[in-house]
Amino acid sequence: MKKSLSVLLCAALVVTMFAGCGGSKKAADDAATDSAAGPLAGKKVAVVRNLANGDHTQQFLAGCVEEGEKMGMTVDTFVTDGDDAKCQETVAQVISKDYDAIILSHGQLSYSYDMLLPAVEKGMKVVTFDTMPYENGDASGKLLEGVTSTAQDDYALAELSLGYMMEEFEANGGTYPMKVLKTFMGPGIPPLDRRNEIYTDLEKQGKIETVQVVAPSDYANARGDMTTKTEAILPTIAEGSVDAIWGCYDELAKGVLQALNDAKRTDIPMYTIDVSNDDIQLMVSNAEVWRSTAAVDPKLIGIVDMRLVALKLTDKETPEYFNLSANNIVTTQLKEGNTMQDLGTIIEGWGNAEDPEGALYTEDITSLYVQ
Repeated sequence: MKKSLSVLLCAALVVTMFAGCGGSKKAADDAATDSAAGPLAGKKVAVVRNLANGDHTQQFLAGCVEEGEKMGMTVDTFVTDGDDAKCQETVAQVISKDYDAIILSHGQLSYSYDMLLPAVEKGMKVVTFDTMPYENGDASGKLLEGVTSTAQDDYALAELSLGYMMEEFEANGGTYPMKVLKTFMGPGIPPLDRRNEIYTDLEKQGKIETVQVVAPSDYANARGDMTTKTEAILPTIAEGSVDAIWGCYDELAKGVLQALNDAKRTDIPMYTIDVSNDDIQLMVSNAEVWRSTAAVDPKLIGIVDMRLVALKLTDKETPEYFNLSANNIVTTQLKEGNTMQDLGTIIEGWGNAEDPEGALYTEDITSLYVQ
């Protein structure tokens, strides 16, 4: 996944050797080729992903790499597994090298401003995903100047997920408030906090009554921890006493699903947010329980983040914030063997990289592609 710096150094050495032997004509030809390739040829971008190396991460990184390479850029990727110390160390190393830009995914609010400030001061272009580099870690404060912060439209994700949950509840003759087993991780994780705002609004409206909150204490093994915690409380939940499970994050939901399967419980439907190949397989094989998930195409997120970097590198105007549109995926729309690559033909609007409004597909972008 990560492009080796040693390979790049070897390539540079080979070019130097040939330039020394072949004379100035080859050097001139190389320069002409680079010029013809486009304004971003030779630019270097580092992508740091502070999450586990699952298929969601792989698709995000693929979007970054493929889009960057289409514009002639070199893209190196680094996965720091949700280890905040490792994330900060990796970003510091990237800033110390000759990168022109950095994309940071899932840096924490508490340290992201201070971590990225040296990059901005050095002149690097910075785009973040689910990372809010606010001064002093204050979510109501000032965003680091020059940075574009991208996110899934978390409010829309929650509205889609919870809206479908209530739609099915009503269709089955339910009367409010719904009794919900809630999964949550935070507060302090901005995307989950935003999703939770929609949930708490519904509580205030009397639509939802939270029976219990299940939250992991081991973030590095959130899925396994959620299984353990759910197994402990399931014996206290009588059939019919809970109307639904809401999964604000798919990794938490998968831990709950495992506990339900182990207990042979199929009486509580589950509605979630985020999607991966693993999720799709589990949804299809547990269709009675896992009813839907709201999500954004992770590959499209990578593409859009790289497009924002490209615009910055060519001195085009970019926004401070950019939200990517969400879709709801209902389990009955899926079938065995479906993968993330199939969702574009199943879910209208999914992963549309040529949508000018939702994917920054503009003339400024298309003019940067290597011909």
